[in-house]
Amino acid sequence: MFSGIVEEAAQVVALEKDGGNLHITLKCSFTDELKIDQSVAHNGVCLTVVKLPGDGTYTVTAVQETLDRSNLGLLKVGDEVNVERSMMMNGRLDGHIVQGHVDQTATCLEVTQEDGSWRYRFGYEVPAGMAAKGYVTVEKGSVTVNGVSLTVCNSEARSFEVAIIPYTHQLTNFHNIVPGTVVNLEFDIIGKYLARLMEFTAQ
Repeated sequence: MFSGIVEEAAQVVALEKDGGNLHITLKCSFTDELKIDQSVAHNGVCLTVVKLPGDGTYTVTAVQETLDRSNLGLLKVGDEVNVERSMMMNGRLDGHIVQGHVDQTATCLEVTQEDGSWRYRFGYEVPAGMAAKGYVTVEKGSVTVNGVSLTVCNSEARSFEVAIIPYTHQLTNFHNIVPGTVVNLEFDIIGKYLARLMEFTAQ
């Protein structure tokens, strides 16, 4: 479980294909604090630490299902990945409840620099059946984009916008997102549960 409050952008230092799996090796400031089997969110995808060679890097593995559903299969050496360690349950929930289970990808449609902030518009396709199950955005609701907990604005059927403050723009890989960039989405789990309950109630 995560909060969507990204700790930093880690750098990809190596990528290794292994059948349908992808081993991703990264470097970040808290590598020495990690343990084998620990969960870390990468662009919003919960992955398990499988290797700690002691050189300031760590390795996680993404299976084919994860690669098909997320943007991790598009990574290149040198790319920045938003990382967050799992949430501690004895603290404040500064973002929102994020599972680390990416639902699908979206594409950046537009980036607009405003007075001291940035506005990003993302487009995505979702089947009507999935939309009915809560795989949508709602105005002023929560959405996770590349692991970042954000508030939705200008929510439409197949697109939405988010506003990014300078701190988030600098700390995360949002400063690398341009029109055409593919990002990971996780829709609000509370919305999914409510949609599911309404579906059963209507039967």
